Amino acid sequence: MFKEFKEFVMRGNVVDMAVGIIMGAAFGTIIKSLVSDVIMPPIGLLLGGVDFSNLFVVLKEGTMPSPYASLANAQAAGAVTINYGTFLNTVISFLIVSIAIFMLIKGLNSLHRQKEAPAEEPTTKECPFCFSTIAVKATRCPSCTSEIAQV
Repeated sequence: MFKEFKEFVMRGNVVDMAVGIIMGAAFGTIIKSLVSDVIMPPIGLLLGGVDFSNLFVVLKEGTMPSPYASLANAQAAGAVTINYGTFLNTVISFLIVSIAIFMLIKGLNSLHRQKEAPAEEPTTKECPFCFSTIAVKATRCPSCTSEIAQV
C-alpha cells in the first residue's frame, strides 16, 4: 500500500499541483501585504485618514464600554464586531490575485497559440476526371491528359 501511495505522490501531476499550491500561498501572502501595506494606506489618506483595517461595527459591547479606538481594543474588550474594513482588504486582495491569474492564463494561451503551426497550403489536388493525384498548379492531368480548370 505504501508503494502505491509513493507512486501516486511521485506522479508529475501531483508534484506540479503541490508546487502550484505552495506558490499560490506565497503569492497570496505577497498580495495581502501589497493591499494592506501599499494600496490601502494611500486610499485611506485620500478618504481622510481612514485605516480600513480598523473599520468595524460593534454589535455587542464588551467588558469596557464603547467607543473603541481600534478593532484590537474592541476585540480585547470582548466586543462582538462586524469587521467590514478587513473584509474590504480581503476583497481587494482577491481582485488583485484574480487579475494576476487572468493575465497569467492569457499569456499562456497566447504562447500556446503561437506554438501551433499554421496549416500548410496543399501541394496536390485530385483530378476531377480520373481522380488521380496531381500538382495544385497543374493545368493538365498527366494520367488522363484532361484540361484542369484553375480555381
